[in-house]
Amino acid sequence: MKLREMAERLGCVLEGDGSVEITGVAGIEKAAPGTLTFLSNPKYRRMLASTRASAILAAPDAGPMPIAVLRSANPYLDFARAIELFHQAPRYAPGIHPTAVVAGSARIGPGAHVGPYCFVDEGVEIGANAVLHSFVAIYRGARIGDDFFAHSHAVVREGCEIGHRVILQNGVVVGADGFGFARRNDGSWKKMLQSGRSVIEDDVEIQANACVDRATVGETRVRRGAKIDNLVQVGHASSVGEHTLLCAQVGLAGTTTVGNRCILAGQVGAAGHLTIGDGAVVTAQSGVPSDVPAGAQYSGYPAIESRLWRKCAAALLCLPDLLHTVRKLEERMEKEGG
Repeated sequence: MKLREMAERLGCVLEGDGSVEITGVAGIEKAAPGTLTFLSNPKYRRMLASTRASAILAAPDAGPMPIAVLRSANPYLDFARAIELFHQAPRYAPGIHPTAVVAGSARIGPGAHVGPYCFVDEGVEIGANAVLHSFVAIYRGARIGDDFFAHSHAVVREGCEIGHRVILQNGVVVGADGFGFARRNDGSWKKMLQSGRSVIEDDVEIQANACVDRATVGETRVRRGAKIDNLVQVGHASSVGEHTLLCAQVGLAGTTTVGNRCILAGQVGAAGHLTIGDGAVVTAQSGVPSDVPAGAQYSGYPAIESRLWRKCAAALLCLPDLLHTVRKLEERMEKEGG
């Protein structure tokens, strides 16, 4: 594909030779001749001198480039669009594989693909153009919208509801029992019946081996456009807001409310029964024991405002020297007092 054609299809402004042939896309470090790369993070600018790419996506104010440029208001987004010009997702023919088990009362929309060893229970409703790859289990009474894609070993439990254009990566479990146990007088535990459900709204993607537990009563809800990374735990009766990102190994204890357009970075833990406000960012490995205000950035454990946390972290590095100074002062005072 000629670079000028890519510029037209992506809606970018071309600077340089539009006749350059582009055969693929690559990151700036691994790019080879014939590939398109991108620059969105200034720390990679030093690699411009050594990149072998034939062209680059860059912002209008990113300065001069040593190769042909497609100027873009959002280089990373347009790079994502460029990938789709060269790589197409696999397509699956409609039909039900002979090894799949589909209950007689289940209703599956037109264009659906139900792959090998899938199980669809009684009373299930699945919309048009769904793909159940293989070994997917849909429990009874689940309702699923159009353009659903479940990779192998994904599970949707009984009575759960899933919207349109939802993707479940391998091993995702939607609607497993919440972690609910009541202590008996003798110290043993009685399991609480998990009578609620999990609801996943439109355009959500949940990545490998993540779990969205059903509520003890009521519902657990992941709202429209949210993205959930690998190995994330969304506890019972929690709510995840629209277009929020939960990165790898985030854990939300029960009844946690996360607002819209939040980012919880890797291994953030929320104690439960708390609210993280709209637009908040919690940095990696932070522990959240109480509410986080809307628009705030929190870090550390217990999580506090990030600027204060950085000051505390800097002060912590000074503690050995401070301790040494205090001991010297104590010794001096003892000598002078003696």
